[in-house]
Amino acid sequence: MTVSLIVTLLVVGFVGSFLSGLLGIGGAIINYPLLLFLPSALGVASYTEHEVSGMIAVQVFFSTLSGVLSLRKDKLIHYKLVVYMGAAIIVGSLLGAYGGKFLSGSTINTVYAILATIAAIMMFVPKKSREGTSSEEITFNAFLAVTAAFIVGITSGIVGAGGAFILVPIMLTVLKIPTRVTIASSLAITFMSSIGATVGKIMAGHILIWPSIIIVIASLLAAPLGTKVSKRINAKALQGILAVLILATALKIWWDLLIK
Repeated sequence: MTVSLIVTLLVVGFVGSFLSGLLGIGGAIINYPLLLFLPSALGVASYTEHEVSGMIAVQVFFSTLSGVLSLRKDKLIHYKLVVYMGAAIIVGSLLGAYGGKFLSGSTINTVYAILATIAAIMMFVPKKSREGTSSEEITFNAFLAVTAAFIVGITSGIVGAGGAFILVPIMLTVLKIPTRVTIASSLAITFMSSIGATVGKIMAGHILIWPSIIIVIASLLAAPLGTKVSKRINAKALQGILAVLILATALKIWWDLLIK
């Protein structure tokens, strides 16, 4: 590996993991397109969709673990919600991650683009606010939570993602969980999803060891920093940042699939 490639991977891992901690996502929505396009554009490496999905699975595992550990004392994680959705999503992500080996690269990109588009639309859907409600007071529809988590797990597992970039909009709009509780709880659920995704990608033989290690190092540094910054930003602002990021990524992937 060249120095240029190492630096590129460190930057990608740091940016994605910082946003992971800041917005309660696993970082895949940012890192998937960055790893797919940036090393190739800079001429330092060229990774296939399957290789990128493998690296993403490992990165999400460590970035979400780091983020959860930094939030564990803030009493924002809704543990009942995590148990219900986490159990369903870990099964779905394992199935999706291993099943991805039978799909073409363009199909994996299409799945990613569809997920990002749905997430972007959901982020702009008006919703009744429940901000200020403590995690102990929150109720939710268990059937909807489990069903949504399982479906998200399968589809996001295909691209190696933990699924938080679509899980967060579902928790906000469908389950009506307050933003800060959503961010904290989604990190825990995404961590469980990443376990299934990582195991599935290992079984499929899609993990590149050294690039993954470099991205993980950046993740361990950046994710806790993101969670600290998130505590100082208005909940509405966090939601707006996430919506813009998801929309921009969806448009970029569709452009490459349909125009180029």
